[in-house]
Amino acid sequence: MKRIVIRDRTVIPPFGEPARDLRILNKPLWLLQRDLLAFHCRGALEVDSLSEIPRDREELLVHRDNLFFNDLLIDSFITQARASGHACQIAFAREDKAITTHALRLQDGIRLDLQRNVFLADLFYYPNGIDEEPQPLVIDTEPREMGYYHIPSYMAPNQGDMVFQVPRKPFLSIENWVHVFLANSPFGVFSWGRIQEQLVEESWKEKLAVSFATLGHKLNPFSPAWRNHFLASSRMVKVGKNCSIDPTATIHGPTVIGNNVTIGAGVVITNSLIGNNVNIMQGCQVMLSVVSDRCYLPFNASLFMTTLMDNSMVAQLSCLQLCVVGRNTFIGAGNIFTDFDLVNRPLQTFHKGELHEVGLPVLGSAVGHNCKIGSGFVIYPARMIGSNTTLIYADKEAVVSRNVQHLARSDDAEADENGELTRTVYKWPQRFDIDAHPKGAAQVDTDTSFIEPLQMALPKSARVRQ
Repeated sequence: MKRIVIRDRTVIPPFGEPARDLRILNKPLWLLQRDLLAFHCRGALEVDSLSEIPRDREELLVHRDNLFFNDLLIDSFITQARASGHACQIAFAREDKAITTHALRLQDGIRLDLQRNVFLADLFYYPNGIDEEPQPLVIDTEPREMGYYHIPSYMAPNQGDMVFQVPRKPFLSIENWVHVFLANSPFGVFSWGRIQEQLVEESWKEKLAVSFATLGHKLNPFSPAWRNHFLASSRMVKVGKNCSIDPTATIHGPTVIGNNVTIGAGVVITNSLIGNNVNIMQGCQVMLSVVSDRCYLPFNASLFMTTLMDNSMVAQLSCLQLCVVGRNTFIGAGNIFTDFDLVNRPLQTFHKGELHEVGLPVLGSAVGHNCKIGSGFVIYPARMIGSNTTLIYADKEAVVSRNVQHLARSDDAEADENGELTRTVYKWPQRFDIDAHPKGAAQVDTDTSFIEPLQMALPKSARVRQ
């Protein structure tokens, strides 16, 4: 079967690239599509519209290059389309909760056909070239409501549990950064867990296989200590070559770990994808996330339902929830990406230059390619930081940007009657005179000469009085 790819040149902010070039599950989308269709198709011809497709009489599969799907969906579509013997177009029922809840917002590629009462998308099958009008072929995504944690009622009235409609056969038209998040986390690695859960429920062979694999690890004295849990068995956690995993790490599947990966002490990884040449240092938390090739997480970095594209770094004590980070991006220490509106307003993000609701109770932010973000930022939900941006935190009330020295006076004693050292006190960036206001009255000494310019020499300038 020949494959025809319809180009979609829509640029996805904040990345500045079309969807086909963005990483989904640690692969550029065009490569992910090619690998999923390699079993069915030979070669690929790229066109800008259906009218450019050659009129040869041969079996064709036609799709847009911004579509995300997995092997279960594409295998089901091709099998049913071939069995019908007619030209087919993929369709979804109006009751399909994965489509109606998550896939319809911020996009135009999945559209409602009122005449046929189904949703249609640009994925076609032609048995003998384009010689007939395609008929809708309804594919059930088989969604299952799955939650990860409970939201207290005072935080999200009428929300209850934090749940997603996780499909067994996911499908998205990627036209916004929110779809990149959905493709990687709820429709990506979370869908792996949903598929494995159903497989264990329905297949006694899979139950036995997981049980025997777990028992084998417990009885094998050479098996790593972190394997001693059924969610960490080799059936659930796939590990590549030349990996170094500390025995105190906790890794639960379904998880895939690439080659040349280092995982430090106390790391917790749950239902995630870790690429090649990744370094995750001690104390990091990675849950329902995608960490692409050559990424680096220093100690105590935290990712929840977050995607890091290749060659990016999240420094220590930074916490990213439901975020997407582009390639070659550095996020400094102590940054917090919030994911919830405290006054319970619907979350909105920009799409085609206008604000639109995202349809999710919680959502993080998107950071583009080649960005550098300094330490100490708090980033509100659903924001975007464009590619090739550097953010430096420079609030004079919160940042120490000068050398600060103790300013000893001639009458100062080295210690008070309690033995406490005498110190220079300030309410940054001004000095505070405690002796003049013993009752704690709000008085600020406006003399800022104790703040030493960075270019001054330290030993002599520390006691200069102006």
